Amino acid sequence: MRNVILPIVTALALGAATPAMAYDSGGQISMRVALDVATDLGIMTVSHTQFQGDQWEIEGRDRSGRWMEVYVDARTGEVRHMNRGW
Repeated sequence: MRNVILPIVTALALGAATPAMAYDSGGQISMRVALDVATDLGIMTVSHTQFQGDQWEIEGRDRSGRWMEVYVDARTGEVRHMNRGW
């Protein structure tokens, strides 16, 4: 009986193991695309870019030197929010 139990336990342990999956960013826009969206809204000089889970946060200045902040959806490329300094 002992000769049968060890192979069964080993087979079950190997069957339960799953390979590690690489991170897949499928469907998300690149930072370059997010920067293009922000540039289209008026950012001329980018000072900070950060990926925050499901959105890109881009900070910079417009043509007049005013501070701007743009949040771009990482999946659709749509603008979620925009702040402009005075």
